[in-house]
Amino acid sequence: MESTPGHPIKVVVRRTGLSAHVIRVWEKRYQAVVPARTATNRRLYSDEDIARLQWLQQAVQAGQSIGRIAHLSTPELMKLVRAEQAAAPLAQRPTDREGEEKNSGEFLARALVAVQKLDAVSLENQLVRASIALSQRHLIEEVVQPLMVRIGQMWHEGTLWVADEHMASAVVRSFVGNLRASFQVSESAPHVVATTPAGQLHELGALLATVVATSEGWNATFLGSNLPAEEIAGAAAKKGAKAVLLSIIYPSDDPHLGGELLKLRRLVGDDMTLLAGGQAAPHYQRFLKRAGAVTLANLNDLRDSLSLLRQQTVLDQD
Repeated sequence: MESTPGHPIKVVVRRTGLSAHVIRVWEKRYQAVVPARTATNRRLYSDEDIARLQWLQQAVQAGQSIGRIAHLSTPELMKLVRAEQAAAPLAQRPTDREGEEKNSGEFLARALVAVQKLDAVSLENQLVRASIALSQRHLIEEVVQPLMVRIGQMWHEGTLWVADEHMASAVVRSFVGNLRASFQVSESAPHVVATTPAGQLHELGALLATVVATSEGWNATFLGSNLPAEEIAGAAAKKGAKAVLLSIIYPSDDPHLGGELLKLRRLVGDDMTLLAGGQAAPHYQRFLKRAGAVTLANLNDLRDSLSLLRQQTVLDQD
């Protein structure tokens, strides 16, 4: 009986170094390869498929996004990787000498390399060095926030292991928490609470919002993630908050989130300011508008909204 040509996924994992999770994501989401199927629907990968995955892996390691290169032919991938390798000596010149001035892009790039190497010490060192070399605003907007966004993108693309994402999140969470604690805010300053609604599990955006609010002179309380409307409203009332900051990152198609937003508005009343941001927030614009929430495009919008709210609070007290 003639055997079916091709290799099972275990062989592909061994020969490419990619995880089975990554291979399946690249196949299903980006059609990077289209393996053959057995009569029982098991995947079988050809030698050409494996070679293509190896070239894709090298391109991604060089900084390319899988979503932008998956459609390229294998010869085009080979040409791209060789061009990256030819340019590497220039890009990899030593730039980490003591006392050398760096820009935010360098810190971000080095932090991403540390994430991909599962190197928590190096990641923390890059964030600390960035905090010394850059202003607080540039640190947050040009290093920390883009790093968080890129980590999320890489996870959804399947180019990060679960361990990589968890390590990076833990280091960034600790760093942002320490950054927040470094600000001194008057006890008489107005209060805000920050969280993610029920079903939203990515908490770093809400934590970063508390750092920005604290830097703007607000008493900001981080409530964690995945809170139902009742809990958010109760915490806001307990703190006497003037606003609720909502981070909406992922998923972008939760059928229950709209109802949670409308319920939150009913529970906090019409006088409470709701500020919502995050890469998935635009997908819920219809519900955010009905809930009377202000949608924020970036951290500058958050700063401006908090400034206007504080001015209005002072006017109301006069």
